[in-house]
Order: sequence, then structure tokens, then C-alpha cells
Amino acid sequence: MKIEILYDNTSCGGFKSGWGFSCLVDGRVLFDTGEAPEPLFYNMKRLKISPDQIESAVISHNHWDHTGGLWALLERRKGLKVYACPGFGGEFRGKVSALGGVLIEPDSCGRIDSRISVTGEIPGSYKGDPMPEQALLAKTGNGIVVITGCSHPGIVTMIEKAKACLPGTPITLALGGFHLKDENPETVDAAVSSLGGMGVSKVGPTHCTGEEAKALFQNRFGDRYVSVCAGVQMEL
Repeated sequence: MKIEILYDNTSCGGFKSGWGFSCLVDGRVLFDTGEAPEPLFYNMKRLKISPDQIESAVISHNHWDHTGGLWALLERRKGLKVYACPGFGGEFRGKVSALGGVLIEPDSCGRIDSRISVTGEIPGSYKGDPMPEQALLAKTGNGIVVITGCSHPGIVTMIEKAKACLPGTPITLALGGFHLKDENPETVDAAVSSLGGMGVSKVGPTHCTGEEAKALFQNRFGDRYVSVCAGVQMEL
């Protein structure tokens, strides 16, 4: 299973960065789209990824730094399947429809194909407002990769839902935004400890995780910590 990081706050090797997150899974399923189309398409071109090869897009949550490139992508890929949460609302639905996308809204664990699925909507909040979110689950030979956008419901809750969707399958990697940048040290420490206790083999925290939290994950997980930046490609 190949995962290519297309968008992140940090970049490496001349790739462009921006606030948000996006990655391509198995060369065909796009997860989130960052805050703006220009860095997304620039990085895709550098990685020799054509919009035509993208079969579907999974949007973790309806926030500008994860949907920013979606609209330009839909203009290039009419008929693209867009996996979203039912709680994203009418404005999101209308925009996807107007641009020719095919909206799919699983309210629970949903399968894209035999190797890739989504958790379905998990209730969350941001600054006091509802912010439902879903994660992408990718099966590899070593277990599941759980990919999160911001983890507004809480990274521990996201991992628990992933385990419930695919019971008995080990989690080889938790990758993406863990949204711990504004949390107190005790909350961060508890999240780091919980992921280790839940049997998560490796972590690749990025985007909204926060530098202090990332450092703590790196300290606790050691060589099981995966550094993430735009341009990184990994085979799992």
C-alpha cells in the first residue's frame, strides 16, 4: 500500500507547504485536499500524479483547510465520488452536486473497496460548534493504517472507532492531524500513552498535532515515529 503526502504544514525536497493536510492512498483514493488548490496540484505534478487517476476523494471534515482543493479537483474530475459525513450540511452537498461530484455519506463504517474503508461520521466539536469527522482505513499486509484529518472527536476516539470497524486487525500506523496543539500537557500525555496502550505500532502525527505533542510522540515511540511532510512517499 503506497501513501503519498500531498499537502502539509511542512514540506521537504522543494515541495510546497500550506495549512492543512492531504494524501493519496494506493494511487487512487485522495484523502482531504488542504487549504488551497495551487500547492496541492503543484505537489501532485511533482509526484507525477494526474487528477484523472483519482477515483474517489474522502473528506475527513468540513473545514476550509481540508476542503480547499476539492472544488478545483471536481472541476477537473466530473463524476468523482466524494465520501463525506452526513453532518457536513446542505451547503457542502450543494457545492459537490453543482460541480458534478457523486456524494456518498456513510453514517457508519463504510467500505470503498476490499482494501480501503472509512469509519463513517464520528461526533466532534471545534470552538463550541459541531464538527463531525471520519477517518480513512487502509489495509496493508501488516495491519490497518488509520488516516485522520484533524481528529476533532479526539485521536483516541478515532482509533477506537477504527478498531470497532475492523475488529481484530492490528493498527500498524496512525497518520495525520491529531489536534493536540492547543491542549494542556496532561491531555497530550494521556493521548500519547493511550495510543501506545491501544497497540498502535507506529505514529505519524502532523498538521494540527502541535510541535510539543509531536516531540512527545517521537520521544515515546522512538524508531516507531514516522516523520511526515509534503512530498513524503511510504510503502506499507
